[in-house]
Amino acid sequence: MKVLSTLATLVALGSSQSLSKVNDFSGTPTRLGMYSYVPKNLKTPAPIIVAVHHCQGSAQGYFSESRYAPLADQHGFILIYPNSKSGGGCFDVASDATLKHDGGGDSQTIANMVKYAVEKYGGDANRTYVTGTSSGAMMTNVLLGAYPDVFKAGSIYSGVPDGCFAVPGSTATQDPPGWNNQCANGQLTKTAAQWGDLVRSYYPGYTGPRPRVLVWHGTADSTLRYPNYQETLKQWSNVLGLTTHKDTPNTPQSGYTQTIYGEGTATTAQLVGYSAQGVGHTVPVHQNDDLAFFGIV
Repeated sequence: MKVLSTLATLVALGSSQSLSKVNDFSGTPTRLGMYSYVPKNLKTPAPIIVAVHHCQGSAQGYFSESRYAPLADQHGFILIYPNSKSGGGCFDVASDATLKHDGGGDSQTIANMVKYAVEKYGGDANRTYVTGTSSGAMMTNVLLGAYPDVFKAGSIYSGVPDGCFAVPGSTATQDPPGWNNQCANGQLTKTAAQWGDLVRSYYPGYTGPRPRVLVWHGTADSTLRYPNYQETLKQWSNVLGLTTHKDTPNTPQSGYTQTIYGEGTATTAQLVGYSAQGVGHTVPVHQNDDLAFFGIV
């Protein structure tokens, strides 16, 4: 296996694990840098996880924060970390270009990087997943909506519904990206069908399967406020055609309430939510729960 990349300077906390900067990948637009982590024990075709950082963050920083690398070594999956070069380090989730399939924004760049990883690293196009925190959580929702043909599941940490952050007139290369206060403050509400119609509008004509969705949000979030949790669940319950749900308190830990929509368990259901009592912005990454939901472990 040949990995066409150069070693980045970051060394993960307390280990020799490091990201590689991908120098021969070009996306649309070119505002995003791309980093990869490909474990030595990789057996191809291998699962791919895209992990998207928050505002004021970076690929290198989120690599350390998210702590997926030891699990990648153990289970043999590929990690992709996009890096926003915009002012403030946020991803564009406000423009039509990014919200729409093949619209030319940040989301298309990330989707193209996944295709690159399949070709160059031996990734499995049928086992590709995405996760992110805050701005990265918003991008995770956008990717699940605009690229259901690429991503099979996603885990969203303290984000907002797909399309909630749209700003009229915002462009893909605007720096910094557009910001929607109404959405951030949890003041933008829609019916489940209205949210679902937004998702469907971003890839018109698509009739294939939709990704499974895992949603995390803290009740004390003062940045992307807690009402966004229920709005996100409303959105995906409609997209996935789910009408019933069951709540289980103190799961997977004290103070968290698990909500499973439709049939299945926390690892097999199409839509699962976790409301974290008293947790602010953001909910800590639950790596093992993510991998179980993705079917990697």
